[in-house]
Amino acid sequence: MGSRKTPRRVLVIDVGGNHVKVRVMRRGPAFKFASGAGLTPEQMVSCLREKLSSSDYDAVSIGYPGVVTGGKITAEPHNLGSGWIGYNFARALGKPVRTINDAAMQAAGSYLGGRMLFLGLGTGLGATLILDGVIAPLEIGHLPYKDGLTFEDHVGERARLRMGSKKWRKLVHEAVADLRAALGAEYVVVGGGNVKRLHEVPNGAFRGDNENAFVGGVLIWGGPDPLRLAPLRRMPRPGARRAHAA
Repeated sequence: MGSRKTPRRVLVIDVGGNHVKVRVMRRGPAFKFASGAGLTPEQMVSCLREKLSSSDYDAVSIGYPGVVTGGKITAEPHNLGSGWIGYNFARALGKPVRTINDAAMQAAGSYLGGRMLFLGLGTGLGATLILDGVIAPLEIGHLPYKDGLTFEDHVGERARLRMGSKKWRKLVHEAVADLRAALGAEYVVVGGGNVKRLHEVPNGAFRGDNENAFVGGVLIWGGPDPLRLAPLRRMPRPGARRAHAA
């Protein structure tokens, strides 16, 4: 790749509990396919190979819905099949691969500077804190929260289906406020597939865009460490992002 800071064509794979979304950045092809509780990495790669060859991209970014440590998957996902730990994506896809937690990848593409907390509402709850460009993925979805239940038990998709969207929205607002206070975030970006179900985002929060996951997939190739973003413009004043603010 020579002296380029980022590869010219990055294949970004956003792995979710219901779908895998795929895009080759720099105006390349984009598509998605179903995931679900039985999806293995071999099956995912097979679906990718039906649409793409290794000549279509120069590098790969994978947003994985689980724990990633030092660029390696270190825990099997809660909502997919097994076999993800130790799977050699670079060999299977034929190009260099950077793997990062899926919430962290969307957070990277949503970052506006300063101390940002990203919360991804989906099958579960993804979370990432970015402080002055340093990405810190958080595994808080399974932490105890209230009434003997976890954060995910309150704001995940199963919780919404169990209690109804109206009560779920109220609990989302409460959880966002509590997590923002606990982590000292200057602002919160609320993203993930279920952000569309919120009529309003909580105070101090912006509505994220799921397309930012693909932006983040490119940004993590901007330097030697995928968890350190290049310097950004200063964070705008509250309300500056009129299209996204509550």
